[in-house]
Amino acid sequence: MPAESSTRSRDTRALVRFYLLDHRTWLGKAIDVALLGLNLVFVAIFVAETYPLSSSVRTVLWNAEVAIAMIFLLEYILRLYGAENRLAEALNAYSLVDLIAILPTLLVVVWPGVATVASVGFLRVVRVVRVLRFYRFTQDAEFFFGTISDNALRALKLLLTVIALFFVSAGLFYSAEHAANPAVDTFGDAFYYVVVALSTVGFGDVVPVTTGGRWVTVAAILAGIIVIPWQGSKIVREWSHRGKVAVTCPNCGLSYHDPDASHCKACGHVIYQELDSRE
Repeated sequence: MPAESSTRSRDTRALVRFYLLDHRTWLGKAIDVALLGLNLVFVAIFVAETYPLSSSVRTVLWNAEVAIAMIFLLEYILRLYGAENRLAEALNAYSLVDLIAILPTLLVVVWPGVATVASVGFLRVVRVVRVLRFYRFTQDAEFFFGTISDNALRALKLLLTVIALFFVSAGLFYSAEHAANPAVDTFGDAFYYVVVALSTVGFGDVVPVTTGGRWVTVAAILAGIIVIPWQGSKIVREWSHRGKVAVTCPNCGLSYHDPDASHCKACGHVIYQELDSRE
């Protein structure tokens, strides 16, 4: 009996792991679409709460936020349960982002007294990482609508990097400035400032007035200078290798040669490639 129970447990864990990673079966696709949709709503709630809203609308948004956070908590627990190495899964960057994204909401639910500071300080800053959950959907080239090329996946990651950089920077800038800067009333004002600042246009109609706002601006600009070209270089490198064959020279180790190359272009060593003479 213990052996049968252990086998059943392993089978259940494997099944949970399969459907959380699967993109081909109808259930796997439904889970993907549902998580993506809920993540969009989760991020939209954070943005909407920075605007003037009636108390009834805020109550609806809060209830929706709690419900989605609970679903994501269940997803997090199931990922840990189904993982082959639970410690590695818990320390995985995607899992850490998943947990941090729902942490502010869970803190307010578990410890109601913290609700008085839920809209300011540490909790507001932490909530901006919700947008980073979208990176989990770019782990591989398979999506619920099919498989995309590696180059398209890199382009998608670059687009997501730009959006995440703008969003996180705007959230941090809003958190630092909204209480002291009359020009930053909503998340939209902060997002406008970040786009103008990072694009080096600099209209000057919105400027940071706090030390935190200035440091956020500096960090955002530095991140834009470093991260976006780094992601873009991957796409350029992929394009430069298009049409080449992934053959490695046994002498110098150079990879990717022209389809009709018989010698390594770096060291001249003979390389073997299968080539159809009809092409």
